[in-house]
Amino acid sequence: MKSLEQTLKKLNTPEKIQNFLNLLPFNFEKKGETCMSPKKVLETKTAHCFEGALLAAAALEAHGHKPLLLDLKASSKDDDHVVALFKIKGKWGAISKTNHAVLRYREPVYATVRELAMSYFHEYFLPDGTKTLKSFSKPFDLSKTKIDWKTSDNDLFVLTRKLDKSPHMQIVPRGLKLRKADSIEIRAGEYVEYKP
Repeated sequence: MKSLEQTLKKLNTPEKIQNFLNLLPFNFEKKGETCMSPKKVLETKTAHCFEGALLAAAALEAHGHKPLLLDLKASSKDDDHVVALFKIKGKWGAISKTNHAVLRYREPVYATVRELAMSYFHEYFLPDGTKTLKSFSKPFDLSKTKIDWKTSDNDLFVLTRKLDKSPHMQIVPRGLKLRKADSIEIRAGEYVEYKP
């Protein structure tokens, strides 16, 4: 198996990183929750969103970008989503590992992180159409943590907790009633890449 360093060296553009993540089967955590480092992701050849975001951040850092995560926090009835942020020519983009047809890669065309985060808003809803995306984090810089997030053999739940507790910006003004997604949006949202 190729080493982490060899793999990261080849993943020298956001497009290549995203294409690599797309080839990894989705980690459904059948044997219990995981939070694997990029090294462990390469060993197991599977990843969920947080694990994919860590691998993407490691690849971006290897090619001169800051290793930044963006946490998209949903209501308690839905799952959060994490992506790796990158910036090209002053514009923000995102690399995403997801099993859904939406919540995916974002081209670097967004002027602000808020603008990018809002591009996920209308695609974030429950099967009954209730919209759930509540807040997004400030860019979370992995280079500022002392945790061995690239090569640890242990699950990195401590890192998920740090990201979860980092500063977040609210999206929906208090008291605002949101329209539910309609039936065609709900049907489109049911499309997945891998079956559990």
